[in-house]
Amino acid sequence: MINSDETSVRVLVVDDIRLFRDQLINILEAQPFIEHAAGASDGEEALRQLTNYGFGVVLVSMATAGSLAICRQLIASAEGTRVVALGVSGSEDEVVACAEAGVTGYLLRHETYDALLSVIAAAGRGEISCPPPVAAALVRRMGQHGRDMGVRTGASRLTTREREILGLIDEGMSNKDIARKLNIEIRTVKNHVHNLLEKLKVHRRGEAAALLRATHR
Repeated sequence: MINSDETSVRVLVVDDIRLFRDQLINILEAQPFIEHAAGASDGEEALRQLTNYGFGVVLVSMATAGSLAICRQLIASAEGTRVVALGVSGSEDEVVACAEAGVTGYLLRHETYDALLSVIAAAGRGEISCPPPVAAALVRRMGQHGRDMGVRTGASRLTTREREILGLIDEGMSNKDIARKLNIEIRTVKNHVHNLLEKLKVHRRGEAAALLRATHR
């Protein structure tokens, strides 16, 4: 249940299925902390409603055609308006796409109305909220993004010779083979290998080669 002292908020529901939209509006209108609720079937109508009447929170069903574009458009066009995504699949791709679009909250459509009301109330207070599994998905994806950025940063610091040697390592060449091919001493090859491993923050030649392939995907 939402605290009766909760700051009142105006809510716009964007969903191209009228039955779902109207049902949700009726439920929201009955809540003491919701000043007014209205609906829109697409992005154009939502932007018009937002411009003419002003809404603090916009719920966008991700099942609606062009939902991500609608989220981005509303966020860019109405400063101070919080957009909450009503997710469909709950996949990491959907969650991350919504986060990148700038939504304030994310909730799957099969969650309870109490959960939805809590997310709306949090959005009305300017807080970002999402269920624990969604937060975990974001942490996993951002962690992977951080690792990828680290790989790219390390790879960008490699010298031309180090890149060349790393490419030969990826081809399966030994230090002796590389020295023979490049016509340099084997100890020079070892120094280059040591340096590129440090820059890529790995311990083995195979790991370095794997990272090289990852940056070329």
